[in-house]
Parts: sequence; structure tokens; C-alpha cells
Amino acid sequence: MSLKESDMARTITIRDTTLRDGHQSLWATRMSTAMMLPVAQRLERAGVDSVDVMAHVIMDSAVRFAKDNPWDRVRILRKLMPSPVMAGYSAGKVAWGFRLSPSDILELCTELTIKSGVNMITAMNGLIDLDMMVDQLKQAKALGAKTAAALVYSISPVHTDALYEAKAREIIERADVDYIMLKDAGGLITPDRAASLVDAVRRGTGDKKLTFHSHSMTGMAGRVYMIGVDHGVDDLQCSIWPLAQGSAQPSTQMIVKNLRSKGYVLNIDDEQVEAASQHLLGVARRHGFPVGAPVEYDDSHYDHQIPGGMLSNLRSQLASANLLDRFEELIAEIKIVRAELGWPTMVTPFSQLVANQALFNVISGKRYGSVPDEVTHYVLGHYGKLLAPVEPNVLDKILSKSTPDARKAPQELEPALPGLRKRYPNASDEERFLRYMIPEAAVEDMLREEAARKANTASFERDYGPVSGALVELLGKAANMTDVAEVNIQTANMRIRVVR
Repeated sequence: MSLKESDMARTITIRDTTLRDGHQSLWATRMSTAMMLPVAQRLERAGVDSVDVMAHVIMDSAVRFAKDNPWDRVRILRKLMPSPVMAGYSAGKVAWGFRLSPSDILELCTELTIKSGVNMITAMNGLIDLDMMVDQLKQAKALGAKTAAALVYSISPVHTDALYEAKAREIIERADVDYIMLKDAGGLITPDRAASLVDAVRRGTGDKKLTFHSHSMTGMAGRVYMIGVDHGVDDLQCSIWPLAQGSAQPSTQMIVKNLRSKGYVLNIDDEQVEAASQHLLGVARRHGFPVGAPVEYDDSHYDHQIPGGMLSNLRSQLASANLLDRFEELIAEIKIVRAELGWPTMVTPFSQLVANQALFNVISGKRYGSVPDEVTHYVLGHYGKLLAPVEPNVLDKILSKSTPDARKAPQELEPALPGLRKRYPNASDEERFLRYMIPEAAVEDMLREEAARKANTASFERDYGPVSGALVELLGKAANMTDVAEVNIQTANMRIRVVR
């Protein structure tokens, strides 16, 4: 579908990714709940259609590093953002890296996520195996949430326009999702491909909303977004600078400006976006976080298709083994392994799976001489149906090196919730879920921090009443004044002192 004269005034919505993928891509998922509060207040007033707030990696990092309860985070954000749709991500049955989870745990996660305040669930599977997504999407819709199915983009002989059109049509027929999401995790879609791809997906979506998610690692995402809108995309996923560009999404500020210049309508309050931007810039300066910046075009991304965050990890692994001089050899091996394994999409967990096997091949000097169990699970279809067959000689090598346990056929896992409820009789299901998915020591640390914070909040509210949104915003500004050592806020019956 190409742009018609009558389409020029249509309204395009923005899905904000600042509080999820923005800091996941640029700040190693280190944004705390406290850092988010002023941004959330601005997003409420800014007119964005939806806000990403939840994903499994976000939950994990909230517990391990910020010592924040991720369920409380969502509840707090929902109070500050009653208007926009709040969105959560799930990788379906492969929800936590390589770990397959029992159905009752996945169902509990969906239920708790929606109960906490999220009212859109986006499901994805790197192999675009819809069987791995349908049950969760149906459950979310039955619980009253909007649903979105992410079709993950990749470049290979099997990732054709026809494939994406068919998958869009099928998931709508099977799960009646509200949105189809074209997800370009590697920032790989080129302007030439964008037109035909969006046309194909648009044919498959019918009148469902089509949202576009990309990253700026090749420097083309902003242009690709514009072409996508011209060909029927309704919604663009952007992040507020300084959590935009680089390995993150295009910036809200520039995308809004560009679309308006072409005659599209965006109901975005620029002043509110800019205020959020200034807050984030203060956080970056105070904590030494990087700010997003445009990157030069690097053609090698189209060979290895590795997500940006993984490249630095691979360099680090090689450096620790005194093998950094073999980095280019590893990149070349990753390209070969991906083809041999049937062109898995280079997105979590499959990008790690391909890279780990390539790393074993390079370091050992013997290709497939050592095979991680996860690679065996992949070739046997534990993580979903393969889009293309594994090369027969490679499959033989993998199975000959695998353990008997790794070769076992995937089965429905035993329910885990009854055992968790018995083991933790006094805990909530929210706590039980965290204890199941995250190392217990990390959960214990988070719970101690949470109890201490709640005790301080309870003491404050007992003496002075509930904390207002205006006070939250004022304290956020005070905390980010990098050139001020102390701030005193005083009223007739209250005094607050903030010391750096």
C-alpha cells in the first residue's frame, strides 16, 4: 500500500520505549524506578498512545541491580500514567532466555502482569513459531488486555515478504490480536526493503493496527520509519533522547518533527517530551550513563546480524581469553554457523546460541567438537519449529556430541506453582514468581531493600500525608542538579532536605 493524497492528514501514534528498550539498549537496563517517575509524569501529559514498561530482562535487572520490586514499579507507573496503554513483552514459552517454563508459570506471569497495571501484552518468538505465542495471547485477551504479535525481522533466504504476510494473517486468525508489530531488533531493514515488506505485512493485517519497532545501529531506522508510515504503518516505537539513537530506537523528537513536516498528524506535546528529555540528561550526567548519538553506517551488521549489545560482550569474552585478535574470525564463523543451523533470527535467545557455538568452534579449532545443550535443544525444535532445516552433516555432528538428556523430546513440564506455594506458604504469588525465575539471593536482597524503603515512606506519609505527583517531580529535579550540593524544600508544616 503506497501513500495516497487523502492519507496525508492521517494521525500517527507513538509507542514510547524509553522506560524499557531505551535504557535496555543504552544503559544496560540500569534505570531505577525512582529515575523513571518524572519521565512517567511527562509521558502522561505528552499524548503518547502507549508506553513499554515490562519485559523479563527488565524484571531481572530491576531485582538484581536496582533492588526494585518490578511489580511495584508497574503499579507506581500506572498511578502516574493512567491514560496511555502500558505494554509488556513476553517471549512466549521461551520466556526466560533458554529456559522453557511450565504452562502454569507462564499463565501466572501474564495474570500478574495485567493485574499490576499492564494492559497490553506483546508476544514474540524468534523463529516466528506462532504455536509458541498463541496461548499467551489468548489468555491476555481473555483477561481484558490488548494484544500484539511481534514478527521479528531477519535477512536470509527464508525470511521473505511472503513469510511475513502469511504469519501476520495467521496470527490474526488464530489469536485475534489488536496489533501486528514489525520488530527489527538488529536495525537491519533498509529503505529499499521497507516498502515491499510493509506492503506485504499490511496485506496480512487487514484493518488491524501495524506498529513498527527498529533500532538505530545502522543509521537507517529514522528513514525506514518514514517509509513505513508512507506504506501504511499506524504506530511508531520511539525513545526520548538521550535514550535514543545508537543501539536504541529513533528519537521521539526527530520522528515527530519529520512526520509533521510531511503533513501527518501527531497529538504529541513537544514541551512535555522536552522536559522528560532534560530529566534524562540530568540522570545520565549524574550517573555517568552514555547518551544516544547517531552512528556511522557499518555494512558488517548485514553479515553477522548480531544485536548491538552482544558485540561488546563477545569482545569482552575474547579479551578475557587473550583471543581478541580473533574477533574478525569469530564474526565470520557466526555467519557460517547461522546458515548451517537453518537461519535462526539473530534475536534473544538465538543470537546467543549461534554466537556461543561459533565461539566454541573458533577457540577449540574443531567445528562442532563441543556442542552446548542449548544448540541440541534448538535443532530438535524445543524452542519452536525451525524455519529451515539444519544442514544434515552438521545435524549429525551436533547429535553425536549431545548428551542423552539433551536429546530427550520436549515434553509439557510439570506444574511448578503448587510446589512454590508449598515452599513459600506466606509469600504472595508475585514473590513466588520472582523466586522461581531469579536467583533467590538476588530476590532476598531486593525484598530487604523494598521493606526499608516502604518503612521510610510509611513514616513520611504518617507525618505529612501521601506524596503528591508535584512533589515527586520537584524531588526528581532536585536530585539531578549536578552543581548543587544541598536542596531545602520548606512549607508551613514540612521541611525536606536533599543532600548529594
